[in-house]
Amino acid sequence: MKILLVTEQFCLANNGMTISSQRFARILREHGHEVRMMGYSREPVDADGEYAYAMKKLTIPVFDNLITSQGMIFAKVNRKIIRDALVWADLVHILSPFALSHVTIKMARLYGVPFTGAFHVQPENITSSIHLSRADLVNDAIYHWFHFYIYRYCRHIHCPSNFIAGELRLRGYHSQLHVISNGIDPDFVYRKSPKVKALEGKFVVLMVGRLSIEKRQDVLIRAVARSRYADRIQLVLAGKGPRKEALLRLAEKEHLANPLQIHFFPKKHLLELISMSDLYVHAADVEIEAMSCMEAFAGGLVPVIADSRKSATPQFALDQRSLFQAGDSNDLAAKIDYWIEHEAERKAMEYKYSALGKKYALENCVRQAEEMFRQELEEHAGKRRRFICRRRKQSQKDS
Repeated sequence: MKILLVTEQFCLANNGMTISSQRFARILREHGHEVRMMGYSREPVDADGEYAYAMKKLTIPVFDNLITSQGMIFAKVNRKIIRDALVWADLVHILSPFALSHVTIKMARLYGVPFTGAFHVQPENITSSIHLSRADLVNDAIYHWFHFYIYRYCRHIHCPSNFIAGELRLRGYHSQLHVISNGIDPDFVYRKSPKVKALEGKFVVLMVGRLSIEKRQDVLIRAVARSRYADRIQLVLAGKGPRKEALLRLAEKEHLANPLQIHFFPKKHLLELISMSDLYVHAADVEIEAMSCMEAFAGGLVPVIADSRKSATPQFALDQRSLFQAGDSNDLAAKIDYWIEHEAERKAMEYKYSALGKKYALENCVRQAEEMFRQELEEHAGKRRRFICRRRKQSQKDS
């Protein structure tokens, strides 16, 4: 197949959706498909079509700094580029629910090009930035807007978790929903390495993710400060985002025994960090799937996950020892202390969690998505045949 992937950006691997899209494209190519991407790119168009349909950045006055601080860039819609992409493609896969996708869908319907959608943007990810994540009416309005603007046109929608599929059904999404994980990169496997000198003798607690309000790194910082073993714990936050300075100030205010470490790690260094860490915490209130948590437990870390009703991540907890009450630093501190005190149990659970990661192998997840694509192509072809037959019958009547 010639598959066109459409989202706002592909070139900057600074958010989960972009990283998932890049990996998805790579595996599709390995399966023999031609894959091209359409969206913003600061890179030149390259020979293999990685950024074959590159668009300029859309600057949004007033809000532009806030948007880019969240690791997001919007593409400036260019209809000529979209037309060229649709002429090339056998199938279009929509990855984001914004203007570029809306215009692409309108033109794909006009040109008769089949398309599918993926639901990667949770409304709460948007409203958290303006402190409205708990405003259910606002979040519901965004769900309905996404449906009206994008997803009502899609016969098939990829949902990364049962959680988000349930949220869509609850709000009247009538398309066929395919629950398919974004998948774990095969490089994330059980591996333990000696700790570097700076981490020697310390119990390393890791959290990976964008530094934003809904990720709740603040809950983790307070939990570490309240732990009975605070003097032993080295907290590492792997990520970047607008909350970095606020989190550093909070850590100083809470008087962490070991200074908080915040860095963005390329994949190679992240793999090394996971192999030297002792426990993974995922404190986020809002998650469609949480790829970073999946990668961490696939790499051999026991996770402690916020049991939030707005998050899919609790599905990965193998028992209650890996769950804490969302937003409750005291409960999280108690869970961290438990795993510090029960090292043998933690070591045994590391292997069980690593085995769980194999269930979400990227290769298998891409094959499920390919089956969804084939289903759309077959249904589109059948619909087109029926349309042609009706036109022929009408012509015969008219003559």
